[in-house]
Amino acid sequence: MTIERIDLEILRLPYVHFFETSFGRSYDRTFILVRVHAGGISGLGEVVAEEAPLYSSETTETAWHVLRDFLVPLVFKEGISDPAAFARAAKTYRGHPMAKAGLELALWDLKAKAEGLPLTALWGGTKAEIAAGVSCGIEDTFDDLVARVGGYLSEGYRRIKIKIKPGWDVEACAAVRRAYPEIALQVDANGAYVPADIPHLKKLDAFNLVMVEQPFPPYDLWDHAGLQEEMKTPLCLDESIVSETSARQALEMGSCRIVNIKVGRVGGPLEAKRIHDFCQARGVPVWCGGMLESGIGRAANLHLASLPNFELPNDLSASNRYWKEDLIDPEIVLEKGGVIKVPTGPGIGVRPVEERIRKAAVRRESFEVPSRR
Repeated sequence: MTIERIDLEILRLPYVHFFETSFGRSYDRTFILVRVHAGGISGLGEVVAEEAPLYSSETTETAWHVLRDFLVPLVFKEGISDPAAFARAAKTYRGHPMAKAGLELALWDLKAKAEGLPLTALWGGTKAEIAAGVSCGIEDTFDDLVARVGGYLSEGYRRIKIKIKPGWDVEACAAVRRAYPEIALQVDANGAYVPADIPHLKKLDAFNLVMVEQPFPPYDLWDHAGLQEEMKTPLCLDESIVSETSARQALEMGSCRIVNIKVGRVGGPLEAKRIHDFCQARGVPVWCGGMLESGIGRAANLHLASLPNFELPNDLSASNRYWKEDLIDPEIVLEKGGVIKVPTGPGIGVRPVEERIRKAAVRRESFEVPSRR
């Protein structure tokens, strides 16, 4: 199978409700859609880099640059169509895991469609449905937060995660716990704290949390280890885990007891599976975090979360959690029991709706195999 054309599109989708983290408040999502074409089949992948370098140093524009000027030419120059071969070749270039992951995902989707199999079958997934959690952003008031949590619980989500930052943490947990004392609750700081905040962070132990996610910046494994020694609540690392190597180092240092896996953050499905397998061998539970993907990226995440060591509810909520109109048909829905079914069709198993993609597109460029004369 020879890749004949690769399309890149920047899309912008408005949220149904603003989403605020310790980085700030956003009202829409900008991302890149990658399509690879071969033999009448198209594979799709989503690049989760955001417009600003907040969660990651990557941005939509840097990812576009790396894809256009390095990764897409690499595919054509080396005649690559196999996703594992691409992952190996892409290591030539340092960094830019989100750009790499988007193209690798598209190649996996193409491969699975060519073989008539869902991605689950190629990645070793074992589950037909995954437990779904939901992420609540920072709201204007604690009453607003409690009301939003109540709405998600009424929909059936199994676990609630609330975003925290200095000034919106202990009181936010207390408000939610007063209203819902028995729910599975966790918090996520996105690296908003510093070691001087350890005495304050220890107050979170009072709320019987499933985990405290990424309290310190990504590079700070050492201080995470110190905090974990002082807290009974398990720490989970997200931004700090960029590879199997960093997962091993974090666990050996005692920096966390749980690992969040995001395909874009670690550079693609192959590295994500390596982290999964390593943690499984160590008896460390993992779960799949979300990057507010459209249904295209979310469908791929569902296949990843079907692997056996994704033991905790995942941040893979229904399409209507974020979008008035998702880019896929059928849209992703929350089923009875707080689960989401893993798509069973070939590849990612969902159909892109071209009219919606065209409506959301703000830039598009196509690349074909260079002619050899």
